[in-house]
Amino acid sequence: MGLLTTNQPDLFFEDTPVGRMFKELWEADDAAIDAVLDDYGVPSPCEWAKPGSYLQTTIRAQVEKERRQNDVVLIPVGCTENHGRQTVSAMDTLFVSHLCEAVRRQSQKHNGHAPAIALPPLMYGGHPYHHIGMPGTVMLRESVVEETLVDVMLGLWNDGFRKMIIVNNHGHLWMLETALHKFLKRYQVPAIVRVIDWHRSVKDFFRTTEQGGWWDTPFIHADEAETSLGLLLFPEMVDMAQAVETETKQYMPPGHFNNSVDGYHRPQRWSEAEGHFAIEFFGTPEGVVGKPTHAEAWKAKRPVAAFCKYLTMIVDDILATFPAGTVPPVEETTFRTAADMEPFLREPLSEGWKPIFALPWIGQH
Repeated sequence: MGLLTTNQPDLFFEDTPVGRMFKELWEADDAAIDAVLDDYGVPSPCEWAKPGSYLQTTIRAQVEKERRQNDVVLIPVGCTENHGRQTVSAMDTLFVSHLCEAVRRQSQKHNGHAPAIALPPLMYGGHPYHHIGMPGTVMLRESVVEETLVDVMLGLWNDGFRKMIIVNNHGHLWMLETALHKFLKRYQVPAIVRVIDWHRSVKDFFRTTEQGGWWDTPFIHADEAETSLGLLLFPEMVDMAQAVETETKQYMPPGHFNNSVDGYHRPQRWSEAEGHFAIEFFGTPEGVVGKPTHAEAWKAKRPVAAFCKYLTMIVDDILATFPAGTVPPVEETTFRTAADMEPFLREPLSEGWKPIFALPWIGQH
């Protein structure tokens, strides 16, 4: 496959459906971006309590009917974390919820059926060490995060949702990846399971003006980028009068560690070390790392449009490969036999169906 060049010499996209879509959005004018967001109903009020929006708020008979048409489930994962005095501690959870809701709305409008969304299983999340002690931040132990997600995946698979996309917006990605592998090692069932860091997946749309993008400063935390996202998606929860700028206290020379969206070609990700800067409590007690005073809603439109389109593509590609009710080949993706799995793969509560909890464990427990 070839490469598609752009107006920036260091930015190119693969000549694949994904790359072509991102290139089109990179080059689109503002009116085209607004049209994409309008198609997805962005912005709209959060739908946590809206009937029919989430699995837990949809009448059971309707859940079963819709699953037979689209058995992909989106699992938004965030946290409770201090994001500065200018906004709310549910910010990360709100971001992914709004994005998943937008994809569900657009898919329902165009296809007549849509992926399900599971109410966020992690309103609280895991955290890196440097968040310790911050008021407004609630830190779950790694084992709690991992086992909670394993149990969520287990229950969803048992309910016939065997294609799961965990959509993350928080600095605990390694815990979610661990949960994915724990689930599959422990139960060895055929499934499509993906973890996606939404902002990292569209990192090119967070490029700074120096890199040919739209942002004054690089994406870090509770900063220009995240506050702009808040102004676009839930402006009633942002008070710009409270925004302040901060600088972290670094002990090491710059250039070693990447920022939150891997926006630079640096040797290490931010999560791969500790001790090279002051922990948040002492270095940036404001809960901000960056310059939220530069935030403007319009800056967030392009990355939101790009991710909504990409998540829609993921869902569509999964269903094109494995239509509703089908899964990857049992004997190619597990050490179980198709005959052994047959009763567990039937429609839940149909004649002869067995719940996953009756499945004998093999391999790692």
